[in-house]
Amino acid sequence: VLAMTFDDGPHPVNTPKLLDILKQRNIKATFFVIGKSAKTYPQIVRRIIEDGHEIGNHTWTHASLTSRSDAQIRSELKMSEDALVEAAGYRPHLIRPPYGAVNARIKEFMFAEFGYSTIMWSVDPQDWRRPGVAAVTSRLVNGAHPGAIMLSHDIHPPTITAMPAMFDQLL
Repeated sequence: VLAMTFDDGPHPVNTPKLLDILKQRNIKATFFVIGKSAKTYPQIVRRIIEDGHEIGNHTWTHASLTSRSDAQIRSELKMSEDALVEAAGYRPHLIRPPYGAVNARIKEFMFAEFGYSTIMWSVDPQDWRRPGVAAVTSRLVNGAHPGAIMLSHDIHPPTITAMPAMFDQLL
């Protein structure tokens, strides 16, 4: 078993396509969403929940937490959480810090303030660098192992294009 995670959405075109791909294969994933995008596309947030996926907080603006004050972190997380509650009545329990920028103190702060467990990743295809469909597929398949936390981004069309073949190979 491994965990498939998607960051930075929801995206108005790519995320629904991805949800269709996941549904066809009966795969559940975790979406770490940007609060501003969740507020803009609440219907997609609702669909993610209705389809049985999990949603985690990824801040309001994709902020690098290690360069923010506690008050700024609190605001980023609260605004994002409020958008999820407003969109789907969903309160997240997970946080993925944008860029992986976090330290022990901030992890403790987020847990104490929001009850969030911090989730990082173990396989990164670096799809944000736009290496191409074949590279994303290969990097995910070759990196996969039991217990892996796979990272991808549902805002990049080539990533969505890579998913059917990648999922089929892993299945």
